[in-house]
Amino acid sequence: MNAQDASAARATNGADPTRMHAVSAETTDLVDLVLDYSRRRMLARDTPLDKPVSEFELDRLAGRAIGEAGIGAARALALFEHVLAPACITTDHPQYLSFIPTAPTKAATAFDLVVSASAVYGGSWLEGAGAVYAENEVLAWLAGEFGLPATAGGVFVQGGTLGNLSALVAAREHARFVLRTAGTDAPGRWKVVCSAEAHSSIASASRVMDVDVVPVAPGDDGMLRGDAVRAALEEHGASVFAVVATAGSTNFGIVDDVDSIAALKEEFDFWLHVDGAYGLAAMLSPLARDRFAGVEHADSVIVDPHKWLFAPFDACALIYRDPETGRRAHTQHAEYLDTLTETSEWSPSDYAAHLTRRARGLPLWFSLATYGGGAYRAAITSSIRLAQDIAREIESRDGLRLVRDPQLSVVVFEREGWSREDYGAWSARLLDDQRAFVTPSSHAGRPNTRFAIVNPTTTFDQLAGILDTM
Repeated sequence: MNAQDASAARATNGADPTRMHAVSAETTDLVDLVLDYSRRRMLARDTPLDKPVSEFELDRLAGRAIGEAGIGAARALALFEHVLAPACITTDHPQYLSFIPTAPTKAATAFDLVVSASAVYGGSWLEGAGAVYAENEVLAWLAGEFGLPATAGGVFVQGGTLGNLSALVAAREHARFVLRTAGTDAPGRWKVVCSAEAHSSIASASRVMDVDVVPVAPGDDGMLRGDAVRAALEEHGASVFAVVATAGSTNFGIVDDVDSIAALKEEFDFWLHVDGAYGLAAMLSPLARDRFAGVEHADSVIVDPHKWLFAPFDACALIYRDPETGRRAHTQHAEYLDTLTETSEWSPSDYAAHLTRRARGLPLWFSLATYGGGAYRAAITSSIRLAQDIAREIESRDGLRLVRDPQLSVVVFEREGWSREDYGAWSARLLDDQRAFVTPSSHAGRPNTRFAIVNPTTTFDQLAGILDTM
């Protein structure tokens, strides 16, 4: 043994290099432990909300688990189950009502384990044809629900922020392509038109792309309409490469007047992107479908299955009307990738700002295949009905005021006379009592709070009980 080999042996303490990957009694026990925990968690009927604790407290309770020797699977899992997991709020709890919750189906959650266990790579057809085929089936089904043509297609990405960024990158590349083809110079600064109440990810994407945002004031009801967009297009001209319409805002669940915005495409040349991260799923419900007229004219849309389509984190469906525009913008070129990029096969890595990707659309595929689209329509419809019912209850109570009638499943309301500090203290009590997770919010400088309802197991009595504590 030479000196280098001797040094390496000392550094690894003679550890078996195959131990972590071998099928052995140790790994069999480890897998059994993890599957048993997963089964208990997925089938639990009384999972607590839990709540965050301070870093000091976690230092005291958890200490350090990582060292040269390891602490073993049993101790590591126990540490997670009894110390770390209780310091994370349970986002699929029926009384998690803040931000936009998640509520994955049992089938989707269970199949998420299968995706990891199968070592599926979802970046290319060459490596994951079966997974890509299944994901594309979901994307085609969603495109059909949204009224897009049968030739539409796209990819599942991490979340709405990356979906919006990737769509806008494709939109700008398309605008550049059109100008190059026509022999026309590009504008000094590219611009994106959107509602002043659009999601923060639009501003974030614009910073990354180094383009300008033109915020347009929506109506008093929060809806952006074509006449307001027209004024922005007339003012900024050919520098506008995209208009973003929101199909279900995060704060209020407001759907812009997409139809009147889409009608402007007959007069102006722009890419219409619909940010439906939260709300576009409501097109599946007969109670809300009419609100989304015009989506069928979009050049790209996004919807997050990990929100109202009952998939686990993290999944956003990005769909292009003409997928070639996405491919032209995002395909990466390198010698080692030539075997992928020189074919016509559908490689998901070509359609967004990513390369390596897990097949994050498969849990939704399995759930849809298991339960059928009708079950999804029923679950989404139940959330919309519950939002309408609790809005009427709020209006009927003295001291409470509904800020806006809910369009979808977000209900925003005020307690008369309360400051932001009052909302904050109330919110903390609810979580301390493990009653609910309802955080303060605001609109136009006034503090308020909101129920974001996506979990079909949330009940009217639970929400009314929360109102009773105000």
